[in-house]
Amino acid sequence: MESAAITAKKNTDKDTGLVRKLGPVSATAIVVANMIGAGIFTTSGIMAAELPSAGWVIFCWVFGGAIALSGALCYAELATRMPQAGGEYLYLKRLYHPALGFLTGWTSFFVGFSVPIAASALGFSEYLFAGLSTRLTDITPITLLLYKKSIAVLIIVIFTVIHYLGLKVGSIVQNSLTAVKIFIVLGLASVGLILGGGNWSYLSSGVSQPLNLWSLGTAMMLVGFSYSGWNASAYIAGELRNPRKTLPISLLAGTGIVIFIFLMVNVFIFQSAQYSELQNTIAVVKTAAVGSFGNWIGENLSFLIAIGLLSSLSAFIILGPRVYYAMAQDRLFFPFAAKVHRRYMVPAASIVIQGTIAVLMVVIGSFEQLLIYIGFALGIFPWLAVIGVFIARKHKIGEETAFKVWGYPLVPVFFLFCSLVLMIFNYINRPLESTAAVVTVLAGIPCYYLWVRSVNKADNKK
Repeated sequence: MESAAITAKKNTDKDTGLVRKLGPVSATAIVVANMIGAGIFTTSGIMAAELPSAGWVIFCWVFGGAIALSGALCYAELATRMPQAGGEYLYLKRLYHPALGFLTGWTSFFVGFSVPIAASALGFSEYLFAGLSTRLTDITPITLLLYKKSIAVLIIVIFTVIHYLGLKVGSIVQNSLTAVKIFIVLGLASVGLILGGGNWSYLSSGVSQPLNLWSLGTAMMLVGFSYSGWNASAYIAGELRNPRKTLPISLLAGTGIVIFIFLMVNVFIFQSAQYSELQNTIAVVKTAAVGSFGNWIGENLSFLIAIGLLSSLSAFIILGPRVYYAMAQDRLFFPFAAKVHRRYMVPAASIVIQGTIAVLMVVIGSFEQLLIYIGFALGIFPWLAVIGVFIARKHKIGEETAFKVWGYPLVPVFFLFCSLVLMIFNYINRPLESTAAVVTVLAGIPCYYLWVRSVNKADNKK
């Protein structure tokens, strides 16, 4: 019988040192967990304040799902052409220029993973305290905010420690939380639709306001954030067994599962409460649960939803350090990020630094500010990556064993057109948050050239 050491050596990526342990179930679970997060549990209430009816909100979720699925198809091709860890960093570096690869990693470090971790932790706190609302009637708003942020920080610290202890421990926790979350979400939606006390006429209800295209753009931005994560398994390609088979399965199956779940949840939400009651409500699923099942079940269900949010937070903590790891291997990031822990076989220092930044985001930002900021920043690099499908085909990168996008070239063009229009709308409609996202990206340009210059100087001294 082979020893564990020999088996691990065989399954280790010779170029990166990462162990290929994850199969299609774990990879799909990471995609699902990465997508089902704070967005689906919080954004529909914010969208209801922007749009005139429930029908328009559900339309946005359907349209956003189509965009996400088209993006997943494109990434399935990119990921099988370049099946190493790093995701967009790897694609943009190879297809364009190392500077663009650096910028996506730079943005991921400050926005792409750290901010969603913070948002998921704050979403956890929102639902936790929504369940405690009847027991905390005497608490002041400032003290309540302090409690929420403190709990969010604690959760980030706990999960950072869990994933520091290795991929085996982390994947067990991740798969378990994902299973619990899917059970909660599907159970809530299906039982609510079948047995709940909702009113189907609510689905056609709305408010007396015309449809505003700018508001529609804002709503789609929030949907885009909620669907972000459809490319999750591409970031851990270096740790997947048989990536050319596992990557397309995980990307497409994970995205398809989530689209179905999101639509079920939204139908449940909008048939459970009056449209006006849902507007600007963050803990929107809790409000819907109260409408369907009554106060006692609705409030206690908030605790389960809070637990469900931990799955996406956990997935973000897994994925982000793999991007920084790939950058550091190319000497385009801090050297600590390239070090794999000798015992736990994970990029441990990156996990700790990422957790620290997420804690800082919790302390300085509000939930809505984080959502808007993320929404624009996360749209830039996937757009460039999908253009890379055309470039990769032209240069025949990984041509022999690559998955081919269904419906090429219409599917990539659909993704590119829709994403570009939404980014333009969002910039015009929400210039402050969008400009902050652009500034974050552009700040990486001088850092890249300073970094390259310092590396070159170090090499010349040797």
